Amino acid sequence: MSADVRGTGGRPAPLPGRVRVGYGLGSLCTGTFATVPGLILLYYLTDVLAVPAAVAGLAVFLPKAWDVLVNPLVGALSDRSRLRGGPRRPFLLAGACTLPPLFALVFAAPPLRGAVAAAYVAVLFLLAATAYAVFQVPYVTMPAEMTEDPAERGRVLAWRVGFLGVAILLSGAAAPAIAHADGGGPAGYRLMGVAVAALLAVGMFGAWFTTRWAPAVARSRAEPSLRAQLAAARSNRPFLFLAGMWTLQALAVGVMLAGVQYFATYTLGSPAAVTPLFACLIGPLVLVMPLWRRLADRLGVKGAQWCASLLFLAGALVLALTPVAGPVTGYGAVVLIGVAYAGLQLLPLSMLADTLAADVLRTGRRRAATFTGLWTAAETLAFALGAGLFAAVLAASGFRSSDAEHRVAQPDSALTGIAAGMSLLPAVAAAASLWLLHRYHEDGGVPPGSGDAPAGGSAGPDAHDTHDAPAPAVPGQAAAQQEVRDGNAD
Repeated sequence: MSADVRGTGGRPAPLPGRVRVGYGLGSLCTGTFATVPGLILLYYLTDVLAVPAAVAGLAVFLPKAWDVLVNPLVGALSDRSRLRGGPRRPFLLAGACTLPPLFALVFAAPPLRGAVAAAYVAVLFLLAATAYAVFQVPYVTMPAEMTEDPAERGRVLAWRVGFLGVAILLSGAAAPAIAHADGGGPAGYRLMGVAVAALLAVGMFGAWFTTRWAPAVARSRAEPSLRAQLAAARSNRPFLFLAGMWTLQALAVGVMLAGVQYFATYTLGSPAAVTPLFACLIGPLVLVMPLWRRLADRLGVKGAQWCASLLFLAGALVLALTPVAGPVTGYGAVVLIGVAYAGLQLLPLSMLADTLAADVLRTGRRRAATFTGLWTAAETLAFALGAGLFAAVLAASGFRSSDAEHRVAQPDSALTGIAAGMSLLPAVAAAASLWLLHRYHEDGGVPPGSGDAPAGGSAGPDAHDTHDAPAPAVPGQAAAQQEVRDGNAD
């Protein structure tokens, strides 16, 4: 990357527009890869490749759990890199060259069935997850290294958030539709894998190519290992309660994401119903996000988080009534969950920013990269465990796996398990998160008397807020909050 240039008045010059837009393109990768496997991979294994539910759950869980271990390693390698092209862009190129073909191969549907098919998918998905980490970890570090101007970073991240929303909605709606276009057979999944791989390639190569014009003004470093991150986190009890709360809520969302295709097929009676269900879940994000901001201004961020958590819990309980009350109840409950999910994406990151700002004041150290790395690791593990837990419910309830050509009737116990796994299991996780939310104290974030907490946010599993926070009364807090937003990983 080129050297930084100064604008008038000694302020950093604005980044070129092609850098802002091009960097945002990378979210076509992060949003898509965070959405599509969680949405359809478990179903692909059990209902196309005839993999037993318990084995399928391991095939989905283990590669994603690997992310928790490989992310700190990739971060450390990137920090120490002396490759031509800078410490970050060569990693972006390596990920762009490897992830799209690996993703297509995951859904290539070879002539394998059962445990052998599960091994094939698990190995390819593990390689794909590693390639994703090679791209994603340096990618989320770059805004803080492009400019020292918080407003300019905000403009960069605004493009990232915008492309993230596009990626989630487009991939989440289109991937199941393509996969089921020919009746849900292997050919449809092959086509879907190629189409999604093309979307990944556009975002990844676009981000790599356009950031060649980005200046380099700083180098950021995080703790080099997960063990070091955990050691740092133990000193911050408010962060532990907050991270624990979000981990349980991410687990609830992960279970729902893994179960939505089964819910559409076996509870609503149509595999194609997954597309409108997903739209009901994700569609409210953009529409109601400003309302959650206003509620946070009125009640405080923690008060608004209580409202979002309770609304999510209520929606999950209503969803359990779908087998009795009918599809309209199911769709309505998912809309309710989607409204709550918008708040759950927005508010915890605001609380995280405030908590880590207080950590700066207390310790005099800027550890945002370390804490947000740990936050991301917990979130990744929770989403992976969500798919594994739903697979365990399928196995325990007697679900019968099959391939696309030989559908089998499911016992009543399996149908009950699908409905309960999609609704009651997330409700239990959401209810447990309320205890941790109660234990989290606001004075662990914004100190008492320091003014209203600013509202940060996210448009999906990997986004940030890009709006400037209100000027806090405590010196140094604004910079710490901006550091958290800039350093937070997808």
